[in-house]
Amino acid sequence: MNFGEMFDGTVVHRHRIEGGGLTAHVLSYGAVLQDLRLAGHDAPLVLGFEEFAPYLTDGRYFGAVVGRCANRIGFGRFSIDGQPYQADRNFQDTHSLHGGRLGSADRNWAVEDVQSDRVTLRLDLADGEMGFPGKMVAQVTYACLPGGVFDMQITAETDAPTLCNFAHHSYWNLDGSADTRDHLMQLDANRLTVVDANFIPTGELQDVGGTRYDFRVERPIADDVFIDHNLCLSDTKSELRKVGHLRSTASGVVMGIHTTEPGMQVYDGYKMDVAVPGLGGRHYGANAGVALEPQVWPDAINHPGFPSPVLRPGETYHQHTQFVFSKD
Repeated sequence: MNFGEMFDGTVVHRHRIEGGGLTAHVLSYGAVLQDLRLAGHDAPLVLGFEEFAPYLTDGRYFGAVVGRCANRIGFGRFSIDGQPYQADRNFQDTHSLHGGRLGSADRNWAVEDVQSDRVTLRLDLADGEMGFPGKMVAQVTYACLPGGVFDMQITAETDAPTLCNFAHHSYWNLDGSADTRDHLMQLDANRLTVVDANFIPTGELQDVGGTRYDFRVERPIADDVFIDHNLCLSDTKSELRKVGHLRSTASGVVMGIHTTEPGMQVYDGYKMDVAVPGLGGRHYGANAGVALEPQVWPDAINHPGFPSPVLRPGETYHQHTQFVFSKD
């Protein structure tokens, strides 16, 4: 489906997929999940925009697949097999964030396949692009499956050792309210990666017990202390397993979270203040949605004890994440 917009000389497509009580609209630009609806619940489940333009400015990263290396790399510097590299420094002009200024969220993906309940997009990344070695081919498939399952699978291959850590960056709001004060969350994470003032991991791991970051038992997202931290689900990637849920007490909508990834970056949107209207004319102010981003721990390449983000020739990167919706 032609979205009627152009980006970098290519057409931005929008596709509608549905199944299992879910209806989704997906853009080729950034592999963005523009809108997601659950039957019997009127409001959108994600923050997004009716038009394309805000995705280039106020709504950058909203609903996108970020990479080739999601989250932060301290000073943009890393080494693989003793070879040093300098990634694009697009965060405070000092560090690398989400793959640099032209990461996967800032590219128009090719539409590989479309069916009524799923869409597959492909992105080719050149060797040396944004400072990362290796020619990479990445694919993402979104599917609306029986049982209210929004399924996401990302794969990638490379012709040289490189960093590979993709993450989905939707902001979730399960009741259509102005903020997430009525949202409760539970996550199976007993540690977090400690960060410095610039949100760069120090290499230290902290027990979440007794802190604002302890979601092992369901508790409100809303708090006087903001959260923009990686919570550690495991030390390595694993088979697909349930790691927690998000629930709105106002709407009764519950979103179960299943993933193969070892970390979950949680950002409560405390800095959000979007000047343009969102879906349905909504204003997205502080805490309008919460980003839950399954991924390898941030800056992992620079901390030997962290899960490895290195992908090598002959290997296939595979992330499998599911968001499972129901309504009380």
